[in-house]
Amino acid sequence: MAHISVQTDDFDLNTEVNSVRAHNVDIGAIVTFTGTVRDIDGTLTSMTLEHYPGMTEQELERIANEAEKRWPLIGCRIIHRYGTLKPADNIVLVVTASRHRSAAFEAADFLMDFLKSNAPFWKKEVVAGKERWVEAKTSDTEAIDRW
Repeated sequence: MAHISVQTDDFDLNTEVNSVRAHNVDIGAIVTFTGTVRDIDGTLTSMTLEHYPGMTEQELERIANEAEKRWPLIGCRIIHRYGTLKPADNIVLVVTASRHRSAAFEAADFLMDFLKSNAPFWKKEVVAGKERWVEAKTSDTEAIDRW
């Protein structure tokens, strides 16, 4: 079963991978994805992520359960941060583990596509002293069509 966390605190990649690996001797592959706050043109001061507690965790669990139905995962970990973050801060971590690398890679890719499109987070950026809400990208919603 997947382990889901929605939190303000940062995460440690090694700690999270080791928690997935613990007592699972059948794991042949562990895939990780870490998403960070990016500042493309050097003007981003911060990004604030908001969510509805309870609803957010339920949706992340639904997405993780779908991945576990599609691929033979031995372990799955999703951490998504909220609150005010600065450029280069971690936002999201996905860890998938399976006996074979293809399942771990595909499941991680699937999870990120659905997290980008369906996870109920709202993002507000402060750029050059002005606040703006970040709109969903068409490319993100189109990415889920392949699944």
